[in-house]
Amino acid sequence: MATKMKTEQGSPLPLNQIVPGDCVDVMNSLPAGSVDLIFADPPYNLQLKGELHRPDNSRVDAVDDHWDQFSSFAAYDRFTHNWLAAAKRLLKPNGAIWVIGSYHNVFRLGTALQDQGYWLLNDVVWRKSNPMPNFRGKRLTNAHETLIWASRDENAKYTFNYEALKELNDGVQMRSDWVLPICTGHERLKDEHGDKAHPTQKPESLLHRVILATTNPGDVVLDPFFGTGTTGAVAKMLGRDFIGIEREESYRKAAQARIDRVRKFDASALEITGSKRAEPRVPFGQVVERGMLRPGEELFSIGNRFKAKVRADGTLIGNDVKGSIHQVGAALEGAPSCNGWTYWHYKRDGKMVPIDLLRQQIRAEMEADERRPN
Repeated sequence: MATKMKTEQGSPLPLNQIVPGDCVDVMNSLPAGSVDLIFADPPYNLQLKGELHRPDNSRVDAVDDHWDQFSSFAAYDRFTHNWLAAAKRLLKPNGAIWVIGSYHNVFRLGTALQDQGYWLLNDVVWRKSNPMPNFRGKRLTNAHETLIWASRDENAKYTFNYEALKELNDGVQMRSDWVLPICTGHERLKDEHGDKAHPTQKPESLLHRVILATTNPGDVVLDPFFGTGTTGAVAKMLGRDFIGIEREESYRKAAQARIDRVRKFDASALEITGSKRAEPRVPFGQVVERGMLRPGEELFSIGNRFKAKVRADGTLIGNDVKGSIHQVGAALEGAPSCNGWTYWHYKRDGKMVPIDLLRQQIRAEMEADERRPN
């Protein structure tokens, strides 16, 4: 269902709508500083010369559409400059942009981004696990595309959900090379003739990673080259608002039908793992002040190798080593650092309990107080 939101300037944003028209004209008509993230999959400017055939002489459904044809590199550069300028005007001060391209255009995109004053954060190699082969056998199989992630400017405090991406990657820090399949099977949209609805439809897995990593629920994601609506479909699922711009009517129809079928995840499913740094800080001294642990009570290391005694000021003493829960743990282990919250345990009813449970209890009470109406 289409919705509109009033911006600070008082103009409405066409949220969750596909807007027809030229992307530059439409973006320039929208209020400045109103979008959190832009994902752009611009024309590749492939410069194809004639048809492409497989070894059995069957024709390859390659990208030869009129929207991918430019008279020269200079014409393509002017087009790129114009839409990037319009995009930058739309972004909020802490907004960011993703652009994706192949070797035909991504280097020109990177130069244009820097020329416009965007601040490059990462380039990501999307390595296709099932790429289309090189049928002529005269070049390497083109098995990847490149994404560029950039903030609006150097000082932007852009969104990056580091912990969520780490969890998505089985607890390991997410790298800048992503192995994901191209869009095939049930995900590939077809027209009434059974042909591809769009030659370069991106897989939802790619947009899931981008949107999860660099937006929060309720953010506005704009796609100026909307195509068949992968950005809108994933944004809707993840509880983000989207704005799509697409001049081709056939693509708009396919995208709208697709998005209408999408169900938004429920609120609990949209919650993601946050940064530990975002949680309220709890000094160990608060645990002592509140009587959750008493001065003189003993704490035990993992495996019972060491023990230390709680002091009234929230420090520990063990084996003549005095200091914070972190300092004493590190000194006893001979390590450069130690997370005392997970290292130290106390005994209750004969069981070892990590002191971090006490910290979590205090945090839960603090969050409850914040939610309580004044």
